[in-house]
Amino acid sequence: MAGNGVPSTGKSLIVSFGEMLIDFVPTESGVSLAEAPGFLKAPGGAPANVAIAITRLGGNAAFVGKLGDDEFGHMLAGILKENGVSADGINFDEGARTALAFVTLRADGEREFMFYRNPSADMLLRPEELNLELIKSAKVFHYGSISLIVEPCRSAHIKAMKAAKEAGALLSYDPNLRLPLWPSAEEAREQILSIWGKAEVIKVSDVELEFLTGRDKIDDAALLLWHPNLKLLLVTLGEHGCRYFTKSFRGSVDAFRVNTVDTTGAGDSFVGALLSKIVDDHSIIEDEARLREVLKFANACGAITTTKKGAIPALPPETEVRALLNKGA
Repeated sequence: MAGNGVPSTGKSLIVSFGEMLIDFVPTESGVSLAEAPGFLKAPGGAPANVAIAITRLGGNAAFVGKLGDDEFGHMLAGILKENGVSADGINFDEGARTALAFVTLRADGEREFMFYRNPSADMLLRPEELNLELIKSAKVFHYGSISLIVEPCRSAHIKAMKAAKEAGALLSYDPNLRLPLWPSAEEAREQILSIWGKAEVIKVSDVELEFLTGRDKIDDAALLLWHPNLKLLLVTLGEHGCRYFTKSFRGSVDAFRVNTVDTTGAGDSFVGALLSKIVDDHSIIEDEARLREVLKFANACGAITTTKKGAIPALPPETEVRALLNKGA
């Protein structure tokens, strides 16, 4: 064990900050929530998914957030530990429940969400509850935007981000837009962009990029949101792969064709794969040939994740990814 309670794997630490919750996914695709005959209980929450995606690939990850002091909260903390993620950054709230989300799967595997947060424990993380020692030991600090919606979690997010940056971490941001959680679309756009200029690696989907800029041409929208601190901007395009933008070059990497069942967690799997490959060598971002190899690997991870229901159960180990890469070679 390292001094901060993180298992010593020889790999640098990636700390993922934000929410972890239970997704209830219908057992039958293509039906509304009311019509669903039953639900599959699946642990989720984008930052937690990213942490587990990293450890599944042999990396070193910790999760920082707050869960309810209830059966679901302790179950989720247990799932992190089972998957080799350090839970030393988790707090439990005795007065609030662990968040729940009901996720309807349309016939095409795309999702619609209904959230139960009134408020949920993750919204109540206070700045003074942060494990700063853990955060400061991160080589990469990853976060989303859901933690920006309300106080006190927003202040905790800003404090954690500042502490990680001051300690030399690379800041990684995936806004992971969930409009039903925000008071309005305008508020969502404003808050997501309020910390945009701090991040050095940003991953957005094409839909999120259009939402933030009002532009539907990807290159135009990406250049509109480029800022001096940014080293890598990635735009995921679902079945069409991804676009990448750096200070020196830009391009695209194709997706892998798979039988898509559920897209939940595909973006998180992509991000986890990317971060696990660059954490010990940030110079990959500046080398287009090496970056393209990493993005091909990340695309493979995302593709495999869509072939099963739920996020965490579908996150692949490296052997599975290599098999798809070899098949597609």
